[in-house]
Amino acid sequence: MAKVKLPDGKTLEAPDGSTAMDFAQQIGPGLAKAAVAARIDGKLIDMDTPINGEADFEIVTAKDETGLEVIRHSCAHVMAEAITSIWPDAKLVYGPTVRDGFYYDIDLDEPIRPEDFSRIEKKMQEIINEDLPFERIELDREKALERVAGHRYKTDNIHRADGDVISFYCQGDFEDLCRGPHVPSTKKIGAFKIMSVAGAYYRGDVQEKMLQRVYGTAWHDKKALKKHLQRLEEAKKRDHRVIGKQMDLFSFHDEGPGFAFLHPNGMVLWNEIIDFWRKVHRKYGYSEIKTPIILNEALWHKSGHWDNYQENMYFTSVDEKNYAIKPMNCPGGLLVYKSGKHSYKEFPLRMAELGLVHRYEPSGQMHGLVRVRQFTQDDAHIYCMPEQIEGEIIGVIELIQEMYQAFGFKDYHIELSTKPEKHIGSDEIWDIATDALRGALEHKGIKYEVNEGDGAFYGPKIDFHIEDCLQRSWQLGTVQLDFSMPERFELTYTAKDNTEKRPVMIHRAILGSLERFLGILIEHFAGAFPLWLAPTQMRILPISEKTNDYAEKLSKMYSDAELRCEVDTSDEKIGAKIARAHGDRVPYMLVVGPKEAEENSVGVRMRGGKSTKTVNAEELIGIVSSKIVEKSENLDF
Repeated sequence: MAKVKLPDGKTLEAPDGSTAMDFAQQIGPGLAKAAVAARIDGKLIDMDTPINGEADFEIVTAKDETGLEVIRHSCAHVMAEAITSIWPDAKLVYGPTVRDGFYYDIDLDEPIRPEDFSRIEKKMQEIINEDLPFERIELDREKALERVAGHRYKTDNIHRADGDVISFYCQGDFEDLCRGPHVPSTKKIGAFKIMSVAGAYYRGDVQEKMLQRVYGTAWHDKKALKKHLQRLEEAKKRDHRVIGKQMDLFSFHDEGPGFAFLHPNGMVLWNEIIDFWRKVHRKYGYSEIKTPIILNEALWHKSGHWDNYQENMYFTSVDEKNYAIKPMNCPGGLLVYKSGKHSYKEFPLRMAELGLVHRYEPSGQMHGLVRVRQFTQDDAHIYCMPEQIEGEIIGVIELIQEMYQAFGFKDYHIELSTKPEKHIGSDEIWDIATDALRGALEHKGIKYEVNEGDGAFYGPKIDFHIEDCLQRSWQLGTVQLDFSMPERFELTYTAKDNTEKRPVMIHRAILGSLERFLGILIEHFAGAFPLWLAPTQMRILPISEKTNDYAEKLSKMYSDAELRCEVDTSDEKIGAKIARAHGDRVPYMLVVGPKEAEENSVGVRMRGGKSTKTVNAEELIGIVSSKIVEKSENLDF
């Protein structure tokens, strides 16, 4: 008999060979109808997979994130069938899922254009309406190669596949090489839409043929699809590249592709972020250091970056010696540590650095501020004893929470990433390091997900993913435990027993790339920054030139109080001045006329509001200053 254990601890029995769907029917017809896949001992399977013996069992529905991935992968196959039925000469390459959707790479000499999307979607809907079952076929490698003989891409994919069993999936007459799983039938695919088409080299190799990559999205129902499309429209309005130009924050130039030029308004934001960063780090006991951006090639061999990160680095020669431009700050920080002797009495030793780093990014992957070739990383390295690890990790988590909340990011999730395929250090060291991070999270009672194989090459890590106003996830903070670098650089400290021991090294960043964080902030707030961050906090709007002198007097008073204030002395009418200030996202608009000049007052209009409050000119300083100190997002008073 097959015996399965459900997540709630209950057990079900059925004859050996019963399928996942048979067990779903036992649980209830409603769940069976909603099921798109299942898990057996954690492995994702099709609903028609036979089950033997004992196993943990879980049903996956369309409303689960995993269920959505199964739907999207199945929708990719339906899209592939639709494309090959419209263009019989099209050759399929592969079609994985991506965030919020899927794509399929197609080898087709005739271009697929946006005006073709409706034709593809119509054919897809016809296939879905046929309610065709997805059927899995398993073959050994030799027979699988025979099955795809003459198909270059499929043959290549089989050669690259792991294991001795190769699987194909069919819906009706359509068949494609695939690991699966898939929904039980095409009818289980919910609402979908073709989104775009772009060029992509086969396996990213510029020596290969340019393929057509067709992107789509799929959701469990039309309501969810509509909500997603609305989010995308809102995201377009919030594009930091557009807002950055509107607000004169930054620019990019052909003379330095991937290198951001910050303008005066952008530098206000930059400096406010850094001033706050320094204040919080002083509070948590960090000292700040600065290391060079160009260091000798030998250092990068010693650190392991030469073997594990060389393809992302820039190089240069000085006095016939080879140097590398740093892609990371840690080797320089290690040299600072090694410049003196250390005792256990100094530990934990926390050294922070706003380090300028350079990493090569392919031109097609660069995207405004969020993907650049030069950026400032808010790094820190903590040197401590093993028994101090848990306390230090908890301290970093608390620092992260304080910083994120100040910027309005209250929702985030945590991932624990484990040993990658390319790594340095023994398995034993990796196990110790991973257990230390896991122990700190569990001691703190923090929920986390395990991200297998995605650690840094020198150690496991904890990543913090914030959620913006559009519910998009952004990976920002990272905490990485490193036993390998101290060994490679022969770091030591004098222990209590007067022997020399190796310190534990913790790498951590809070905001990650400051350029990227700035791009995220721009999109999160759509340029309407909180008062403390706004490039211009107040704009004085004289009703006519008769009150220009009073406006200038106010501007000096507010500027002397360290408020960022400017005056609009243009000849336009007050309505146009107010409209422009709203468009420039200025938090406070101060309307002044003869009455205000006589009473030493200002008429305050708040960003997004229509009413005006009359406030004493001097009293406004205290009101605004207190809101800046509190980092309040609420402008009202």
